[in-house]
Amino acid sequence: MANHFYVNKNAQSNGDHEVHQAGCNWLPLEQNRIYLGYFTTSHEAVREAKKHYSQVNGCYYCCPESHTG
Repeated sequence: MANHFYVNKNAQSNGDHEVHQAGCNWLPLEQNRIYLGYFTTSHEAVREAKKHYSQVNGCYYCCPESHTG
């Protein structure tokens, strides 16, 4: 199912900028995120986020198929 995706402007302690789906409990505040678009998979959203940041990871909770640990 397609959804709206965002990337966190603030990196995690390991340097990752996390990608989140709309509605995720861990979605950053509006001022701390970049809208990526409407995608059918989080893999597509991660690819889009890499246009903004070199180190990107899917959220463990809302994008587990794109989370690399």
